Amino acid sequence: MTYFVLFGGVCFVLGALAVASNLSPYYDVLGLVVGSIVWCSWLISLRALFISLVLFLVYLGRILVVFVYSVSSAADPY
Repeated sequence: MTYFVLFGGVCFVLGALAVASNLSPYYDVLGLVVGSIVWCSWLISLRALFISLVLFLVYLGRILVVFVYSVSSAADPY
């Protein structure tokens, strides 16, 4: 269990660094998805299944909205 928590923490930090260090919205979304998967798997290990499912669905919906907005604003030349 200790290794799982340590691995999850490392993945969460790497996901946050991927969001902070890249200018491309594609890599930002990938980092946010990795972070949300790690966070939800940690909640599953604590037996909070419903909270994990709701958090995952709401968080991925929010990521999708931000991703679509940033890609459409980056594609607009004006």
